[in-house]
Order: sequence, then structure tokens, then C-alpha cells
Amino acid sequence: MSHTVVAEFNCQEGIGGTFLAGLLPALAETRAFEGCETVETYSDADNPDRIFLWEKWAARENHEAYLAWRVETGMIEQMAPAMASPPRFIHLSPQD
Repeated sequence: MSHTVVAEFNCQEGIGGTFLAGLLPALAETRAFEGCETVETYSDADNPDRIFLWEKWAARENHEAYLAWRVETGMIEQMAPAMASPPRFIHLSPQD
């Protein structure tokens, strides 16, 4: 069964759209990463500075390896100036 993750990015005021535009090209690498099944992007309809990624992975371990790779490549650090708070990753368990 797939593993679902919601990534939440709370951006500095007024830069959510710019942040998302900069994030979109990197999603090709995400989608090509081992175990990635899909990634969808969303912004909060009431607060465009809150960006969400809805992700499906073959296993939680694939997502953890992916995050470690993003840290190693410096992407997480590059995102820091745009963030109002650290990114949050929510791992969901199916209930039905």
C-alpha cells in the first residue's frame, strides 16, 4: 500500500506564489525519485502563503530517503529564507 505525505510550507508574507513558482521545476526530480508515485501542489485558498504538497510514495522509507537527499543537496537550506516556519511533513495512515 502507498504511503501518503502532506508537506506544508508556511512562507513569509506575500511570497507564496513566488515560492511555488520556484518549487515547480524541482518537482520533476521529486517525481523521478525512487518510490515517488505522485506529487500534487496546492495553495491555501484563504492564505496563498501556505503551500502544500500531497505526495504518494511506495513506502515511508522512500520519502525519508528523499528528504535526506534534499538536505544533502542543500535545497532545504535554500528554502529557509522564504519560510516563516520550518516545513512540516505529515505522514498519514489510511483509516478505511
